[in-house]
Amino acid sequence: MRDHQDVGVEVRGGTLAVRRWPGAPGGGTVLAVHGIASNGLSWTAVAEALDGVEVIAPDLRGRGHSGDVKGRSSMAAHADDLLAVLDRFGADRAVLAGHSMGGFAGCVAARRDPHRYRALVLVDGGLGFPVPGDMDIDQVLHAVIGPAMAKLDMEFADRAAYHAFWAAHPAFAELTGEAVRTYLDRDLVGEEPRLRSACRPAAIREDAEDELRNPAVFAAIHELRVPARLLWAERGLRDEPTGLYPPAVIESAALTTASLHFVPGVNHYSILLGRRGASVVASHIRAAL
Repeated sequence: MRDHQDVGVEVRGGTLAVRRWPGAPGGGTVLAVHGIASNGLSWTAVAEALDGVEVIAPDLRGRGHSGDVKGRSSMAAHADDLLAVLDRFGADRAVLAGHSMGGFAGCVAARRDPHRYRALVLVDGGLGFPVPGDMDIDQVLHAVIGPAMAKLDMEFADRAAYHAFWAAHPAFAELTGEAVRTYLDRDLVGEEPRLRSACRPAAIREDAEDELRNPAVFAAIHELRVPARLLWAERGLRDEPTGLYPPAVIESAALTTASLHFVPGVNHYSILLGRRGASVVASHIRAAL
């Protein structure tokens, strides 16, 4: 396991918790952004595959150890927080990598502050698709992320019960090991036998509204001024045969601002948390560096 540090970074509304894996001189810096109901330790397997590269992975406001950061959550708010993280570690420029919702935050950040980001690596995220305006955002979230939304209303007797909850998720069938367990543990607050998710429900809903219904967020991927690549997983959020981005969606997007890279044999989660997926993501990050 790589050496790491846990550092607090002051942002508007509180202190952002950040996991940092130091790199070697000249190895470059990656700022890694997690998904909507996740935390920074989702990037552990990628960081392990990027020996010599500085990897900085915050828990976004309202998640993980940043659950108490106050204020409304949005892609623009995350972009502000990401700049604060870069400044805290003295990183003039970094490769920005975003998974799922983190890809949308990454697109907004890179479009707004291209002088701070060398390149953008989108991991099964960042490309928007329309959601009917009359659908309640909770309906959308339960339909799309399922158990990741259901956990917000649940309590768990101990960490083993929470691990078992995710082990039953079809997309987690092959996701085992210490890095996955540590990632799951970071999402728990409270005391046994009443542990609960650290995700703040209001932050999840605010980000979903922004991600799914804000035209400026939709447009960000089409207005990038930094080199970008989009990695899209073969399988979906529940390990369905069709991924979050079916080939027809990728084709119809007609992206001219990002190169497209299909990643077979992985789902929306294992593309980041699994060893094989993390290796592919790490190789694209090295190429971007």
